[in-house]
Amino acid sequence: MTASVAAGSGRVLGAGEAEAAIVAGLAGPGFAVVPGFLPEPEVAALRDRALALDRDGALTAAGVGRGAARGGRPEIRGDRTRWLDDHAPAPAEVALLARFESMRRAVNEALFLGLVDLEAHYALYPPGAAYARHRDRFRDDDARVLSCVLYLNHGWAAADGGALRLYLAGDAMLDVAPEGGTLVCFLADRFDHEVLPARRPRLSIAGWFRQTPQTGSGRFTFATDRTPVE
Repeated sequence: MTASVAAGSGRVLGAGEAEAAIVAGLAGPGFAVVPGFLPEPEVAALRDRALALDRDGALTAAGVGRGAARGGRPEIRGDRTRWLDDHAPAPAEVALLARFESMRRAVNEALFLGLVDLEAHYALYPPGAAYARHRDRFRDDDARVLSCVLYLNHGWAAADGGALRLYLAGDAMLDVAPEGGTLVCFLADRFDHEVLPARRPRLSIAGWFRQTPQTGSGRFTFATDRTPVE
């Protein structure tokens, strides 16, 4: 059985309200869908940044696997990505990272997940592209604890497709429309998920809060030479 989450009411949540919804969802079913996590002007600034990077050729085809086994598999994953870079972040990225830092602290305080850093990238799916069913945590690496996806699309309609499909208990599935400003969070070790094909370009920022720091900072790290892996 498949349930759907459509676009929200257009109301933007305050930071405390959004964080409370995320904590409640993670403590309950293990996931949270939060429409109105960011207001449209901030979403638009991030969307413009992603599209400008893509025009400059800075978004590149994503691969799957790790090490020698890594390679392009467009039949599995068809997006183009670029990791957020802490060397020269755009103002919209700085604001987003501050919001994610506040969220990290709130989740740790309430749920004791031990989240210490974040890796995140822009993802652009051309029309028809998808990402086959998968899970974000590797069998031999438990670093990723919390998966998050923030959508950057404007005026998304049900006919545009491109839903994020979460596989829940039993035969249940949840389809989330990628409407701009909506944030989806879920425990990385618990949920298979996929990106369904869309009929128009589909933009997001995908990220993972980790329980093992990649540097000594204990906060956000963005390595420009890091290769996207799923």
